[in-house]
Amino acid sequence: MRITDLLDERSIDLNARPKSKNEALDQAVELMAKSGKVKDKDAYKKLVYAREEESTTGVGEGIAIPHGKGACVSKPGLAAMVINDGVEFQALDDEPVDLLFLIAAPDTKDNVHLDVLSKLSMMLMDEDFRDKLKNAKSPKEFLKVIDEADEERASVDESLKAESTSSGIKIVAVTSCPTGIAHTYMAAEGLEKAAKKAGVVIKVETRGSSGAKNVLSDADIEDADCVIVAADAKVPMGRFKGKKLIQRKVADGINKADELIEMAIAGDASVFNGSSEESEKEEAEKKGGAHNVYTWLMAGVSHMLPLVVGGGILVALAFLVDTIAGYGASGSGNFGSITPLAALLKYVGGLAMGLMVPVLAGYIAYAIADRPGLAVGFVGGLLAANGNAALSGFVFSDGATISLDGKALGAFSKFLADLGFQHDGGGATVSGFLGGIVAGFLAGFIVLGLQKLCSKMPAALDGIKPMLIYPLVGMFCIAVLMIFIFNPLIGWFNTELSEMLTQLGKSNALWALGLVLGAMMAIDMGGPINKAAYVFGSGMLAQAAGSSDPNFQKIAYISMAAVMVGGMCPPVGIALANLIFPKKFTKAERGTTITNFIMGASFITEGAIPFAAADPGRVIPCTLVGSGVAGLLVAVFECTLMAPHGGLFVVATIGNPLLYLVAWAVGSVITAVMLGILKKNVEE
Repeated sequence: MRITDLLDERSIDLNARPKSKNEALDQAVELMAKSGKVKDKDAYKKLVYAREEESTTGVGEGIAIPHGKGACVSKPGLAAMVINDGVEFQALDDEPVDLLFLIAAPDTKDNVHLDVLSKLSMMLMDEDFRDKLKNAKSPKEFLKVIDEADEERASVDESLKAESTSSGIKIVAVTSCPTGIAHTYMAAEGLEKAAKKAGVVIKVETRGSSGAKNVLSDADIEDADCVIVAADAKVPMGRFKGKKLIQRKVADGINKADELIEMAIAGDASVFNGSSEESEKEEAEKKGGAHNVYTWLMAGVSHMLPLVVGGGILVALAFLVDTIAGYGASGSGNFGSITPLAALLKYVGGLAMGLMVPVLAGYIAYAIADRPGLAVGFVGGLLAANGNAALSGFVFSDGATISLDGKALGAFSKFLADLGFQHDGGGATVSGFLGGIVAGFLAGFIVLGLQKLCSKMPAALDGIKPMLIYPLVGMFCIAVLMIFIFNPLIGWFNTELSEMLTQLGKSNALWALGLVLGAMMAIDMGGPINKAAYVFGSGMLAQAAGSSDPNFQKIAYISMAAVMVGGMCPPVGIALANLIFPKKFTKAERGTTITNFIMGASFITEGAIPFAAADPGRVIPCTLVGSGVAGLLVAVFECTLMAPHGGLFVVATIGNPLLYLVAWAVGSVITAVMLGILKKNVEE
């Protein structure tokens, strides 16, 4: 394929006069549309503008190479404009642009056209070639100039090969940009020309859309006096450990190539110690499965953390607003949403916190299977957070009889209705954040399996894999696993827990009831076990309101007090551990200290979730013991609570409040000390 195969005469304007950058882009898109290479002009225009928002495509020397790549492009194509008097384009050298090539690339793996576009990008670094293009009198002459230069110019692969030599300074380089179409190869060309002018040998690896070319071997790197990385996209860095390295933006490879080469020759570069994020990722891959699992898990946790912090504080502010308004002693189940402002804050905070489990699952899957895993992980997380649908909400459920239009369902339909839905009185099917972790890993490996199964499909179908096959089949698979296996399994477990708590309440074993309720609140921090304890406590509270039995009321109010103190201990215990044992936590974790104090005081246990998800084997036992002891002490002290939520903001409804605070403090300190003993120091 030649460059002129991508450029139609109808898409060339030699007398363009746009007054602004946006006008230039709009005119170029119109030229592209004339060639019939794009199926949806508006969608393509959005892609071009979106790419421009990442960084300017005005690369300097009067050149701009905007581009858009997506499903709206039917065939690879070019549009060209010679702009009389130039136009301000926010170019990297702040000079006006007078020569613009717009690229349209389809979103397929058929990348023959990318080599052609890359070759054009390198050719544009030649000043004589640019002058001939700008002086062309007609589109035909413009095409002829390109064709002649294309004929004379070596292929991209040949251009990138370094001349062999046995003496002198040797430099290796890597260039890469996010889209990998133009800037990658222009930077490579710039570095090669600067090296040639300086009389040194260079080998440049390009990492573009068509893959890595002219890849540096271990011997190349070993022999090199200096490494130059001019990239705006991720580059494997671990291989350069121990070498002098210059790391810059890809734009510097285009506009400051002489400066980079001079620095490399002078030895003005520090030795790379391999501590970059990419190097750490490579090292993690070498460490094997256990470390990979931890890395994938942390990817989910890090994306979930802002939702926990932001949403949790908004909910805490809702309680504060109602307290200031004088409703803190009401004990109302609507506390936190009684006043309009509180209701608004609680609503928004609740929505944010409702995203925690889907985001956790989605980004675990993303870490495992890259972007195709994201949608499947989100769906798995939503199923974990919401459980199976309630059967009574569908038209085919008719009381005790499962029917449709008065007719009994067939065997297969009845099987789905019996096992795939939550029945009235059948127990909860919400699996919470533990289910979200399971869903994230399942989703990631499901998508990896699909990618392997689809690897032998014809190349023509590559475009539908990430848009149709992976999400469709992946969502179906994760739905079957969560709905038919994990949600019912955890639901059964929760039902058994509720029954156990009921029996403890009936036996008047208050110390045991307080211990168990407190510990349950700290196992999965807002998940199904936590919710089972909370539902039991709030249910007892509701029954006590209509009961005239003082003994039952006492059990109910102590149960609610044990539930709340158990939920308040984990965030505060973790916050204390962050202060007392800072070396045990990462910088990001230490940054949540104040937030966790606030969330703990507000009875928002979810502040502990990121810590439990990142290190469940150590964190959960610590929070479980601390909260269990706090719940036990509340029962022994006979502290009571008449409000279902609110933490310290409903202190007016707490019986024996000073002893309640003692129980809370003791449980939190136990959690903090255990974390300090069990957790290892982190390396940042």
